[in-house]
Amino acid sequence: MKRRSLLLGAATLTLSQLAAGCDSKPILKIRSLKNGIPAQLVSKFSRDVQPSPLLQVTQEAQLKELFALLQEWKRVPESKNQANLVMLGDYWLTLAIRQKLIKPIDPGKFANWSQLPERWQKLVRRNDEGKLDPQGKVWAAPYRWGSTVIAYRTDKFKALGWTPTDWKDLWRVELRDRISLPDSAREVIGLTLKKLGKSYNTQQLDQVPNLKKELANLHQQVKLYSSDAYLQPLILGDTWLAVGSSGDLLPLLQTQKDIALVIPVSGTALWTDLWVQPASGNPVSLVEKWIDFCLQPRVAPQLSLLAKASSPIIVGMKPEDLPEAVRTNSVLLPDAKILAASDFLLPFGDAGISLYRSLWQEIRQVVRS
Repeated sequence: MKRRSLLLGAATLTLSQLAAGCDSKPILKIRSLKNGIPAQLVSKFSRDVQPSPLLQVTQEAQLKELFALLQEWKRVPESKNQANLVMLGDYWLTLAIRQKLIKPIDPGKFANWSQLPERWQKLVRRNDEGKLDPQGKVWAAPYRWGSTVIAYRTDKFKALGWTPTDWKDLWRVELRDRISLPDSAREVIGLTLKKLGKSYNTQQLDQVPNLKKELANLHQQVKLYSSDAYLQPLILGDTWLAVGSSGDLLPLLQTQKDIALVIPVSGTALWTDLWVQPASGNPVSLVEKWIDFCLQPRVAPQLSLLAKASSPIIVGMKPEDLPEAVRTNSVLLPDAKILAASDFLLPFGDAGISLYRSLWQEIRQVVRS
């Protein structure tokens, strides 16, 4: 899905914009998604770390552009625009490892690594093929995460007399031709699997009873499939319900008072943005300081509120240690049972990918009655 829509402004944000005379300061070059690093965190890092560093944060519009940069730097290791640290989505981590675009990191160098909940530590420990491996190396540092959520028009649902709480509600007859879904086999088949009590990462689709029938029925409900153009129809009321990324939808709540979000109670898909080091980059001590800074419990709540995506650290914190704006936001901090029932989208082999692609094509060809 498209992530993220709220912009910080200029493509490059550096502390030289905030203070003069930075030539002698240590420099950390970061490539990030737009809206990936709130300016307030840049300033706080500069104040907290001594000698005061200069962060050069260059922003890209999409994760695939950041992945392409890693590929470019492998081809041209001496590239002058190479960063010390790059933001990458967990979906891209397997490919980055297989293509040898990044190098492992040493979690022993981070004082706050133990603050990470175990499932995020497991997510970034992989073998050289990019597969999850408890004995593997650590290839990335989790930074922030979000989920696939349901957005709905409160004005439209008020007339219906109910509000959506789970995936099964997408099949209700009142929503016929009022729904938008991601243009993604993993997401749509995945949410249907969750309705049937299965994991998003189920690969043997032919062994799931009624899956094809459920997908065909859901297809009848859909007005449009889109991963990057679904917000406007929802805002205009052309659709009453949309399934999308919390990274897209949380910022929308600031201006759209008739839209509400809910995480399905049976669980959902999770995504995580990670910090990775380019394979050809030179070691810079500020990399370790920045990662450890992001893992601090005193930084995590601020990061979650400003970035409209959750720091993994807040999941393990006591509720009384969190500000009310985080503690009471069920999208930033879902109920523990819902979170436990949710899945990271793990990499599939060729056979699993082929099954999803085949079923997706078959369902999309079904003629709507």
